[in-house]
Amino acid sequence: MEYLNNMPSMDLMRSEKMTFIQLIIPVESAHRAVTYLGQLGLIQFRDLNAEKSPFQRTFVNQVKRCVEMSRKLRYFKDQMHKAGLLPPPLPASQPDMELEEMEIHLAEHEHELIEMNANSEKLRQSYNELLEFKMVLEKASGFLVSSSSHTTDREIELDENVYSSDDHADTASLLEQEMHSELSNQSGVRFISGIICKSKALQFERMLFRATRGNMLFNQAVADDEIRDPSSNEMVEKIVFVVFFSGEQARTKILKICEAFGANCYPVSEETTKRRQITQEVLSRLSELETTLDAGLHHRDKALTSIGYHLTKWINMVKTQKAVYDTLNMLNFDVTKKCLVGEGWCPVFAKTKIQEALQRASFDSNSQVGIIFHVMDAVESPPTYFRTNRFTNAFQEIVDAYGVAKYQEANPAVYTIVTFPFLFAVMFGDWGHGICLLLGALVLIARESKLSSQKLGSFMEMLFGGRYVLLLMSIFSIYCGLIYNEFFSVPFHIFGHSAYKCRDVTCSNAQTVGLIKYKDPYPFGVDPSWRGSRSELPFLNSLKMKMSILLGVAQMNLGIIISYFNACFFSSSLDIKYQFIPQIIFLNSLFGYLSLLIVVKWCTGSQADLYHVMIYMFLSPFEALGENRLFWGQSVLQVILLLLALVAVPWMLFPKPFILKRLHTERFQGQTYGILGTSEMGTDDQPDSAREHSEEFNFSEVFVHQMIHSIEFVLGAVSNTASYLRLWALSLAHSELSTVFYEKVLLLAWGYNNIIIRLVGLAVFAFATAFILLMMETLSAFLHALRLHWVEYQNKFYHGDGYKFKPFSFALLSDDDD
Repeated sequence: MEYLNNMPSMDLMRSEKMTFIQLIIPVESAHRAVTYLGQLGLIQFRDLNAEKSPFQRTFVNQVKRCVEMSRKLRYFKDQMHKAGLLPPPLPASQPDMELEEMEIHLAEHEHELIEMNANSEKLRQSYNELLEFKMVLEKASGFLVSSSSHTTDREIELDENVYSSDDHADTASLLEQEMHSELSNQSGVRFISGIICKSKALQFERMLFRATRGNMLFNQAVADDEIRDPSSNEMVEKIVFVVFFSGEQARTKILKICEAFGANCYPVSEETTKRRQITQEVLSRLSELETTLDAGLHHRDKALTSIGYHLTKWINMVKTQKAVYDTLNMLNFDVTKKCLVGEGWCPVFAKTKIQEALQRASFDSNSQVGIIFHVMDAVESPPTYFRTNRFTNAFQEIVDAYGVAKYQEANPAVYTIVTFPFLFAVMFGDWGHGICLLLGALVLIARESKLSSQKLGSFMEMLFGGRYVLLLMSIFSIYCGLIYNEFFSVPFHIFGHSAYKCRDVTCSNAQTVGLIKYKDPYPFGVDPSWRGSRSELPFLNSLKMKMSILLGVAQMNLGIIISYFNACFFSSSLDIKYQFIPQIIFLNSLFGYLSLLIVVKWCTGSQADLYHVMIYMFLSPFEALGENRLFWGQSVLQVILLLLALVAVPWMLFPKPFILKRLHTERFQGQTYGILGTSEMGTDDQPDSAREHSEEFNFSEVFVHQMIHSIEFVLGAVSNTASYLRLWALSLAHSELSTVFYEKVLLLAWGYNNIIIRLVGLAVFAFATAFILLMMETLSAFLHALRLHWVEYQNKFYHGDGYKFKPFSFALLSDDDD
């Protein structure tokens, strides 16, 4: 035990030792000190103004200014995105500026951009109106010319055919006379021309027809050019229309409908000469506006480009300044209002670095009073901080997703680095599929520097974050695939020839006749001759099922052993005597014994029925085993192990609650007299530790908790061992799926002497392998391995009720912090 205690501690096995510190900072050096601490990133400040709202804090005005500057910077970024401009990859080097100076610069740039956008919008609106007017003039001229020619033809036809006889004039219908009078007097027919979005044209025409009760003529034509919408900045297709009508009332209705549908109406003269003259004027103004718009856009792009050179640096500066003032709002003024008091947690190894940063801040700010740094005692539990690197970070995140470790609690991530990818590989064992995963992991690792600087999607970000997990999973999959001897479900004679051969020389079909063993076993993994034999499935089922039980019992024992080291670390002898010892006895009396029987059966080649042995160990413990006996003294050993398992249950349940009650009574039995003897000291003046332990001991709550824990372990020992059989089930499912795709798709297609059928079969096989075996099966095995670690393994020792160390660090600021 002394040897184990003297061993150097692992960095990842237990969280970093933390200390609670207090800082007393003069006001003149507070901003610089917090800035240096943010660059260091090793202090988690505690909010001393938690009872105050954000608007009641000291530096709320500075925070508001930073928020306003962040809004302006986002406005600049949006304008650059709309203009299609990209900021340079590296910010230009420039001298640092103060916050007030930056605020003035940003306000000037924003005012300039707003003014340029307003002018550009007005010019764009005028340009769109002139462009629409030009198209209306062009299309409406065609309508008016065709209408006048059509009217002339109708007049000639009526004059020649209808009114050629003087006698017919008396008998002509009133409608014909009215029509003739209207045609002879064109001043009663009027028109309105304009332009409308194509999507609204049909509803617009129907509304006009209903409002005028059909007394109108609607002509339309598609505009030659699309027009840019100023609000959405998208090109919109429009329709030019001309509505012919009669009467002032109809004109009023049509104008109201045009206004409701957002149609723009433009006056068009009936005289051809005037229309040509107006068209020339419109074209001239359009040319001038195009030149003006191009010059305005060039000037705006130039201004945005100059902003883009400094945009990245400005964004980072505003972000850090806002973080500094948010942190200063967590500090409190002392009585003299000349110093700020801050409290927080930091790792023990960082105390020297923090003191150096504070001394540098005092010197740089020319403060006459130094910053006071001293360590304090704290009542609450410290935060948990593990120093991880690119490789171990993903495994630590897997553990933290279940729950953050309690301070100085044993970290499961140390063993998860090996056990997680190995249990995944047991379910995914195929060295062909493992090579595919390995290539994907190597691509992600090779492009690590490039991908880490890019903004990835949610799925790609998760995949990139677990690149080293994927690397180990693929390596272990290749290892287990070599043991299973499966390459896309096909066995290979990699480590020599098979140990089996045909029964006789005339054997032609070894798969049906059977094989006999003629030499030593295959040196590594499963003999390739098992593939396709009559006993393949029973053999592999037996192998993988028993292997799953062995792995499960081994990992559960590892979890219980880690609980022992936790108890030693926290000096909890009760947990060692009344939790660790009975748990290790109970688990190994039953399932450790089962694992022993499996190993003995493998070594001796016995035909004993292990199901019968385990069942009758409980039903008839004193009955002779007969042909199921594996070794001498097995019956006596079974009785002893059964008695130990029965004793271990009350051992876990009863002693610990009663001992805790006795210890509590002995510890505080004289406390009342001590308090009465010193009448000047009230309960509030007691040390925090005394107040904490003087709380009432609730024996019933402690006993119920221990009972639940004991029952959970006893039942969990059975259910957790059975849960590890998923290793067998998933491995079998993966192997059979791979076999089906190989034999029923690829080999079946290859049996046809047709290149098209072969290519189709190869494509289907590749698709099934990529999307079903390499994606769905990978995800399935990953989730099952995750469950085995979270539930079956970690519940033996891991509490996971701590909280993560979140230091104030500029490097941890995200884009969403604004």
